Amino acid sequence: MKPSTKAIRIQTDRTNEMEHSTPLFLTSSFCFENAEDMRAAFADETDDNIYSRFSNPSVKEFVDKMAALEGAESGYATASGMSAVFGSFMALLKQGDHLLSCNAIFGSTHTVISKYLPKYGIEYSYIAAEANEETWLAAIKPNTKMVYIETPTNPGLAVLDLAMIGKICKEKNIIFNVDNCFATPISQRPIEFGADLVVHSATKWLDGQGRVLGGVIVGKESLIKEIYLFCRSTGPALSPFNAWVLSKSLETLDVRMERHAGNALYLSEQLQNHSAFESLRYPFLPSHPHYCIARQQMKNGGGIFCFELKGGLEAGRNFLNSLQMLSLTANLGDTRSIASHPASTTHAKLTEEERLAVGITPGLIRISVGLEDKDDILADILQALD
Repeated sequence: MKPSTKAIRIQTDRTNEMEHSTPLFLTSSFCFENAEDMRAAFADETDDNIYSRFSNPSVKEFVDKMAALEGAESGYATASGMSAVFGSFMALLKQGDHLLSCNAIFGSTHTVISKYLPKYGIEYSYIAAEANEETWLAAIKPNTKMVYIETPTNPGLAVLDLAMIGKICKEKNIIFNVDNCFATPISQRPIEFGADLVVHSATKWLDGQGRVLGGVIVGKESLIKEIYLFCRSTGPALSPFNAWVLSKSLETLDVRMERHAGNALYLSEQLQNHSAFESLRYPFLPSHPHYCIARQQMKNGGGIFCFELKGGLEAGRNFLNSLQMLSLTANLGDTRSIASHPASTTHAKLTEEERLAVGITPGLIRISVGLEDKDDILADILQALD
């Protein structure tokens, strides 16, 4: 079966009630027939469910679907995207290790890397998203244990060369960890290009309707086992209810992302030469600096585009305040289109120098394109620009 079919057809075993839609296993713990079965479960001699912090059928169904979509061996789901990112770091890195990350990353990920990893003796350094192979090789240290990237990046939409970085990591025996949140497995499958781990904020496109929080990590079984053992003890478990919602959402991810990406490409094409912009960026526009790489590793350009307004901060504030339909909210990947100002919100904790280094200017606006009629979205943006 194709991955999109698996996302629909993978289901928890049917109960005696013969339900067609998977039931919700909203329980904190699970029972055993006898003391020996319980002992064997706690000794890890069986895969029986014990406690929903460890495993749950609703969570497993969601994870199995995500592993199928990404082409991964195994996976583990967490309470949020950031707990997935943090778990993938802390389960596999130790004192004295070095993490090499692209500099264009989500604001909270930057905080984890720069503020908290050093407290555990884990070194880090950043590399420009636009770096070539020679620069990447020069940035690798003898103690580099993991490379972490986002592609496309948040919010500037730089597209990193997965095949090139994957090749380097394989040659140097380094764990290659990719945040695939913006692209989703419908547009991009990093494991095919050498990634060992793929992380997602399931809160975004995977849910797609702004309802629940969630995160997921998929990848090599040996690495996922270490992440599972860490998370099982530290507690960032995904709730069964949220997992059930997310599993249902994956059944429509393919068709939703087709509409999101189609709308985003249309809007980018219509707006790219608007006189109010210094620039506009979308991965599948030929004007994008990494257009060729995007076409090689992505099936579509995703549902995000961004632009820099002439007039900086004041112009950005006026634009946001003039929108009538688009939402102003701290999320993306919704059925409803969303506009945000990264410099004052998601990336506000970066210094001005750090923001400018990754292209987050005072006038940068990020648009998460929804499922509304594309001309209605365009009309609201145009009237706000006017």
